[in-house]
Amino acid sequence: MTSSNFQEESNKLYWVKQNLLASDFPDVEQALRDPDGLLAIGGDLSEERLLDAYQHGIFPWYNEGQPILWWSPDPRCVLEPKEVKVSRSLSKCLRRNQFNVTFNSAFCDVLNACAAARKGIRDTWITKDIKLAYLNLFKKGYAHSVECWQGEELVGGLYGIAIGKVFFGESMFSRVSNASKVALVQLAKSLESMDFRIIDCQVHSSHLQSLGAKPMQRELFIKILDNYSHHEKIEFWPIDYYSRG
Repeated sequence: MTSSNFQEESNKLYWVKQNLLASDFPDVEQALRDPDGLLAIGGDLSEERLLDAYQHGIFPWYNEGQPILWWSPDPRCVLEPKEVKVSRSLSKCLRRNQFNVTFNSAFCDVLNACAAARKGIRDTWITKDIKLAYLNLFKKGYAHSVECWQGEELVGGLYGIAIGKVFFGESMFSRVSNASKVALVQLAKSLESMDFRIIDCQVHSSHLQSLGAKPMQRELFIKILDNYSHHEKIEFWPIDYYSRG
């Protein structure tokens, strides 16, 4: 979003107040169509605020120097754990045990890798404040990471938030071909075994679509959250969980 467009749209948005109840969000049906899903501005990244936002289908996404922007796009990009698509090349990679996969063993490293500048992209939405907020959620047991290793080198991974039976994916990275895909496949296997309903992928990408992600109307997405996303944290993936292939 350009600075001029940002200023124009921010004048139309609901301003979230700081240090008030976390539920200080408008109904997601009030989100803008252009840019798709922009709902509110301001507020804070406290544990209570973030958990409430996710439960209502809202997530923060903004660049350094901007106030916090809150989004709820329609449609939503989601992935059902049991419907992950594994291509022939990815299947070969899994059979060859090219990566060692761990859970929650290097959350900070995954967070930093996802935030690192990427080719052709100067800004990152994973700001210092975002890092601190999600590290706090990790310490509280809500945020989780999946790591792909080759020897002692971290070559791919992802992180997100688990509330109830919904996993809210935040970001992934890959330094070696297929590494982030393997991380997602292993995540989906674990979530399926625990009867998770969906992985929220937030917005469409060709990478996620190739793995089986599909659009879901926001109304249905919110109904799923109402039924399956609750405040209890999931105690899964102990620090020494280890998987091959």
